[in-house]
Amino acid sequence: MHTAMSQSPPKFYLTTPIYYVNARPHIGHAYTTIVADVIARRSRAQGVDTWFLTGTDEHGQKIERSALAAGVPPQQFTDQVSETFREPWRRMGITNDDFIRTTEPRHKQGVQKLFLAIKEAGYIDLQTYTGAYCVSDETFVDVEPGSPCPECGNITEVLSESNFYFKLSAFQDKVLALIESNELLIEPDTLRNEVLSFVRGGLKDLSISRTSIKWGIPVPGHPDHVIYVWLDALANYMTAVGYGSDAPEDLEKFNRYWPADLHLIGKEIARFHCIYWPAFLLAAGEKLPKKIAANGWLLFHDSKMSKSKGNVVRIETILDAFGTLCPATPLLSPSPQVSSFAKGGGPASSLLSSRSEAKGSAVAFGISVGLQPHELATENEGALAPAPPTKAQQDLFASDVLRYFLLREVPYGQDGNFSLEAMVTRYNADLVNGYGNLVSRTLTLASTQFHSDTVCPAEPWACQEFEANPEDEKTSVVEMQSGTASVIAEICNLANVDFDFYMRQTEFHLALTEIYSRISVVDGYLSWHKPWKLAKSTDGPDRKKLIEILYTAAESIRIITALLYPILPYATASVWRQLGLGDIEEAARTGQLKDLQWGGLKPGTRLGPLAPIFPRADKGLTAIMMQMEQDQNTPISHANAAHDAATSTLSEFPEMSLASATVPHEQSVVPSVESVVSTSPSDASPQITIDDFAKIELRVAQILVAERIPKADKLLRLEVDLGYEKRQILSGIAEWYTPEELVGRRIVVITNLAPRKMRGLESHGMLLAASTEGGKPHLATFADSAQLPLGSRLK
Repeated sequence: MHTAMSQSPPKFYLTTPIYYVNARPHIGHAYTTIVADVIARRSRAQGVDTWFLTGTDEHGQKIERSALAAGVPPQQFTDQVSETFREPWRRMGITNDDFIRTTEPRHKQGVQKLFLAIKEAGYIDLQTYTGAYCVSDETFVDVEPGSPCPECGNITEVLSESNFYFKLSAFQDKVLALIESNELLIEPDTLRNEVLSFVRGGLKDLSISRTSIKWGIPVPGHPDHVIYVWLDALANYMTAVGYGSDAPEDLEKFNRYWPADLHLIGKEIARFHCIYWPAFLLAAGEKLPKKIAANGWLLFHDSKMSKSKGNVVRIETILDAFGTLCPATPLLSPSPQVSSFAKGGGPASSLLSSRSEAKGSAVAFGISVGLQPHELATENEGALAPAPPTKAQQDLFASDVLRYFLLREVPYGQDGNFSLEAMVTRYNADLVNGYGNLVSRTLTLASTQFHSDTVCPAEPWACQEFEANPEDEKTSVVEMQSGTASVIAEICNLANVDFDFYMRQTEFHLALTEIYSRISVVDGYLSWHKPWKLAKSTDGPDRKKLIEILYTAAESIRIITALLYPILPYATASVWRQLGLGDIEEAARTGQLKDLQWGGLKPGTRLGPLAPIFPRADKGLTAIMMQMEQDQNTPISHANAAHDAATSTLSEFPEMSLASATVPHEQSVVPSVESVVSTSPSDASPQITIDDFAKIELRVAQILVAERIPKADKLLRLEVDLGYEKRQILSGIAEWYTPEELVGRRIVVITNLAPRKMRGLESHGMLLAASTEGGKPHLATFADSAQLPLGSRLK
């Protein structure tokens, strides 16, 4: 076995954090997962045996309480919520090799083995402790009980337990030495310094069991204790590759992949990964991970994305919105008319000459028409009628957009701002006008010019005859930089030095900056030499020059596409097919995307059917996504509604029920925004204090104006009179009420909500309505409403 192992290819094992199932995933979760997927794809393309793990963390007190509030057993609850993480990763084409759940038998077996290994080594004993416990972070904290947790700010509880303790203090010097020597590499440096400061401040022994909760993995021999959720969770990185199993295949797998080469984490869980995890492994006599890299936070409206703050952006919003831009896919059809680069100056097509004269050379050669299907394309050029994209294709297309934006905009390891408007802008600037337009203008022109069997001259040409002469005083700097040799040098340097360096350093934003700069170089090269003008000439030297220019651009595209593959797997697959190179996934598996050398686009390569890559996004897409986020609570399942009720307050999740003694028992009072969501009596809601309720300002108002909003089937625009002022409110009740039947009604309005913008209009308040499950919302009003002055406050 050892001989076989020594002959096997190098391995690379990377992990995301396992995501805690206390909330549905948003793009903050997607960011870390995308980074892992990019690294995994690139590693595999380099010929490395790569194992990529993600999963969900499903034990602990928060989950136990959420399941109780939802009225379902904890296992059923975690089954449902764990699936909400699997589903977006499937939609996005994430290539994880395994998805570990901490409720799986294989994981429980491994956690108990790790606990016993540490205990048998003498680093666990039984003690009694009373202190402040943070339910949110599942840990004791050094503050007075009832004070805010120093980590998350949530109020702590008093907890007194007889617990098993891990002798963390015994590992202070060892953990410090590992980090200082970079044997355990922690990135970025700012986080490394924070961890070092924490360790130097002194490590205290750590409680690693609980008796106050039952939802966890039992301590071996002590069924009244469950293992501390962080010891449980961290062990997933080993249990997923066979730790705890005696099966020969699991033992071989563990010996092959452990230790992990890279743990990707969020910076808020650095203490657990950079201090506790190494100490647990040292105590158990296991190898340590090689590197831990933490990403920063995605900031939305200048604060960290968090469900409790109500400022998350759903993955589904991005996929569904950008997915509508996904272009149709040509159906391949063998055809002698499929174009290839000519060996020499073959005749231009008659179609070329007639249409270029009619439309003008710039338009005819795709220079300014972006990525729409080119007018020169014909139904006979290698494709049948384009097939409408499937939902899966739309998801993968939109996933590419999200991948590019996050990696381009957010330096890994730093906090980064997320904006839907910035995403649309970046998409149009870099992907539509940059990469996509370069592909379109180059391949469209090539497809109209070359109808022979060769992609380029059989022998390399002497490009110096139309290179700029640096000794010529009349030669401009731009001309010198736009020569073929200069472009080749730029692209080769990108492939062999710059891009690889930044990718290895997880500096994805710089890697993509280098890509974009080379796209600009090739664009400038085309603009300088104007091949669409050369195409009109039948002169031999002009024809030779045209071939060189187009081949140089196409070969540049091939190399850029190979480099972009891990980041834009769907789009690059389309470009690879259009270059006539087949399946890019197969190319990645067979090593064609590594060690990129100039000249890989071989003579005789025939272009595939051409198609748009990145259609332009209208500015209205931003408004659509904002509206989708405001409507996000419409498609909510019963289980998720109960789950969210257990972890949210009214201000954090506005669709949840408002209690009212004046409403019949079988109905709930809910605020109306774009749509109305009702909850059944079995849906549990969190208890609130009278002070919480007093924050909500409910007042009597009268509807003065009601009208429909163009292109908004659900929304009505209302103007209401509160007695002391008039306000505009947008309400999602157009499916049930006509404007005419609303004018004059006295209703109840929440008046102290922050304004929200929908369809370009600002809404200053919310109506109250009651509904049975899925039924018509009935506006809350009063039998003696005429005697209530407008603006009267409900108490």
